[in-house]
Amino acid sequence: MFEAILIGAGATAFLDLWSAARARFAGTPKPDYALVGRWLALVPRGQFIQDRTTKSEPVKGECLIGWAAHYLIGIAFAAVLLALWPQWAREPSLVPALIVGIGSVAAPFLLMQPGMGLGIAASRAPDPAAARRRSLMTHAMFGLGLYAAGWATRMAAF
Repeated sequence: MFEAILIGAGATAFLDLWSAARARFAGTPKPDYALVGRWLALVPRGQFIQDRTTKSEPVKGECLIGWAAHYLIGIAFAAVLLALWPQWAREPSLVPALIVGIGSVAAPFLLMQPGMGLGIAASRAPDPAAARRRSLMTHAMFGLGLYAAGWATRMAAF
């Protein structure tokens, strides 16, 4: 479990650095985890599927909720990686990390985006194809982050 925490948090931080660089150099907006927090805060109130989360009233603590969820989800996917490939932490390899990273795009495509009013795989977004490309690229970068964090964790263990 400790390895999953280190690898998942490291991979998520890697993703955040990539998102910041992409925003700075390519002008792409950074993800708004406050909106994720708002959506998650509204789910227990019976609002799993919202018309548009951006139109919902802000929720107290939504930014903290969103960022915490972002890192906890990254840790959960690292745990999935380690459960599917138990020896991976001893010898990190790129392919399993990318399988989990790219495979993790199913979560926003099938849960988060529909719940936030964007439809399955962002089908109701202003530019669905662009939204899908961004999601796939983001999750591929998370996979690369899993690989990098796996090696960093392995090297720190020596």
